[in-house]
Amino acid sequence: MTPRSDLFKGLVWLGIAIASWGALFSVAKRTLPVLDAFFLGSVRYTFGVLIFIAILWVAEGRQHLRYGGRLLPAAVYGMIGFCGFNLLVWWGLSFTRPEHASIIMALQTPMTAIAVWLTQSKRPQPFTVGCIAAAIAGVLLVVTKGGIGNLLDGGSLFGDLLVFLGAVSWVIYTMAGWHFSGWSPLRMTVLTAIPGAIGLVAFNAVAIAAGWSVLPALDTVLSVKWQLLYFIVFTVVLGVLGFNNGVKYLGALNAMLMLNLIPVIVFAIEAWLGRSYVAVELLGAAVVIGALVANNLFLRRQARSA
Repeated sequence: MTPRSDLFKGLVWLGIAIASWGALFSVAKRTLPVLDAFFLGSVRYTFGVLIFIAILWVAEGRQHLRYGGRLLPAAVYGMIGFCGFNLLVWWGLSFTRPEHASIIMALQTPMTAIAVWLTQSKRPQPFTVGCIAAAIAGVLLVVTKGGIGNLLDGGSLFGDLLVFLGAVSWVIYTMAGWHFSGWSPLRMTVLTAIPGAIGLVAFNAVAIAAGWSVLPALDTVLSVKWQLLYFIVFTVVLGVLGFNNGVKYLGALNAMLMLNLIPVIVFAIEAWLGRSYVAVELLGAAVVIGALVANNLFLRRQARSA
């Protein structure tokens, strides 16, 4: 049983993570018309990584900034995770809605179960397979509004596919932990985020040279300075620290259970901003969240039994 002090600390840290990430897709959707996906990803992680380096230096010492022969896997997974996630999700969000993105990203837990099944031949329990199927069905209800023809409205299908691929990139990154045994979660985050940030800047430079992107003027950047501050300080630094510390005190299953609040927050924000939903969208969102919560509770029971 989790001690009361650890329970309180874990809830506070996870509250910080949820508060930091809850508005991410809504704020990004309204920032992308000003700063494109290439520039937004570059700025977000360039400054975020500098803050992380300082935190790691203070918390664990300068020696933990060394790769110790693991630069190649750190670079590969950092590029897949940070570049893949940022470029694909932000680009996809330009074509789809914040609530679609949040629901698709919520599928990362069942995606991980499927990835473990495919790569390690560890078949999930039948109940988990059923929850995965229900969650996927719920996502389809949200993105189609109950009709396949709605997939093509405004390029939404293209955007949803990009967000899905971004989620897959992050799942691949989260499965890389065995390459970094002996590293703390903070050290792994920082030392993989460094090459990830370098990759984002490189992709931005290539996009500008190829004419896919334009380097924004300083006035343009300053017009969304508060959004950038939110992205750097809250979504990168406080969000990651909050989640990692929440896992430390409450465990991964409890942390993932609480993260299911994020799609609810996104739907609420969009409704407050004037977005209206049809009943099937809300039904689909409820199915996704219900399936994820049910599977999480099932896994917790299995863990206690073991």
